[in-house]
Amino acid sequence: MRAQTLTAFGGPDAFKLAEVDDPRQPGEGEVLIKLAAASVNPVDTKLRGGGREIAPEPPTVLGCDGAGTVVAVGPGVSRFQEGDTVFGCMGGVKGHGGTYAEYILADQRLIAPKPSTLDMREAAALPLVTITAAEALQRCHVGEGTRVLIRGGAGGVGHVAIQLAKARGAYVVATVSNPEKAEMAHQLGADAAPNYHQLSMDAIVQEQTDGAGFDVVLDATGRDDLSGAFAFAKVNGQIAAIVTTYTTDLSQMHAKGLSLHAVFMLLPMLTGQGKEAHTEILENARALAEDGRLRPHLDVEHFTLKTVPKAHERLESGKAVGKVVIDIDV
Repeated sequence: MRAQTLTAFGGPDAFKLAEVDDPRQPGEGEVLIKLAAASVNPVDTKLRGGGREIAPEPPTVLGCDGAGTVVAVGPGVSRFQEGDTVFGCMGGVKGHGGTYAEYILADQRLIAPKPSTLDMREAAALPLVTITAAEALQRCHVGEGTRVLIRGGAGGVGHVAIQLAKARGAYVVATVSNPEKAEMAHQLGADAAPNYHQLSMDAIVQEQTDGAGFDVVLDATGRDDLSGAFAFAKVNGQIAAIVTTYTTDLSQMHAKGLSLHAVFMLLPMLTGQGKEAHTEILENARALAEDGRLRPHLDVEHFTLKTVPKAHERLESGKAVGKVVIDIDV
C-alpha cells in the first residue's frame, strides 16, 4: 500500500511517500479500514519533530485521525462488519499504525460509525478534537447555565468545544483574534466572541460575568499561558487545558482555589486504559452531527497523501482556519 513514511524526526521534508507492506489480517477485536481521509492535528507535527517519547521510532507512519470503510473484521468484533463506514482517532502513536496510509488496523473500541450527515473529509476532521473537547467539558461538569470561556475558539479543539458546550446548555464565550474567526464562532453557536486584540481579559470578564469570572475556562490555544486562563476564572472555578507540558507559576491558581484538568486524549492508545470512553464520545458526536448540532469547519486548502508535507506546513504556518484534511483515496 502507499503511505507517507516518516524517515527521521524533523521537519515536513522528513516525510517520504513509499510503498509499504499491507497490514496483517485483523486480530482479536481489530478491524481493517481502507482510509478515505485523514486530518492533521498539532500533536502530529510534534510527533514528527521528536515525539516526546510517545512517537513510534522512524521509519513509521503518523496520523491519528481518519475515516474510511471497513474491509475486514477480526475475531470478537461485534460492532462492525465489512462495508461499514467509520471514523476515529485510531493510531499515529507508539504501538499503532498511522492514518497517513491507504489502510490501517484499528481497535474497534477507538472507532464509531461515521455520521450519515458528514462526508469522509468532515468525519476525519472530528475525532481527536472532539474527544479532547468532550473530555474537558465532562471533567469540568459543564451543564445547563454554566458560563464557559473558550480560549482559541476558532481552533481545532475550540470550534468543536463551542458546539459541544452549547449542546450541554452552557453560555459560551469564545475568544478569537480577528473578525473572520468571530463570525465563525457565532455561526457555531457562541453567545459572544470577543477579539482579544481589542478587549483586555479584565474587560471581557467584566462584560460577560459582571466581574465575577467564568465557571469554566477551556484553554484550547496550545500555548504556554495558563496564567491567562486563571485570570478569566471565578473563585473556585474549573480550568481545562490541552497543553500543560511547561513550567508555570500556580500562585494565581492557589489564590482563587481553582481546579486544573490536564487533558491528554491519546492516553487510551498509549496505556490501553479507557478506550471504551472514546467509543462513547464518538457515538455521542455521531448523534449530535446527525441532529445538525456538530459539524467541523475545514480549512479551504486541499491536500492528498502525496502532499502530506504541505499539509503539515499549512498547519504550522498558522494560516489555516479550521481543520487541515488529507484526501487518501485520490
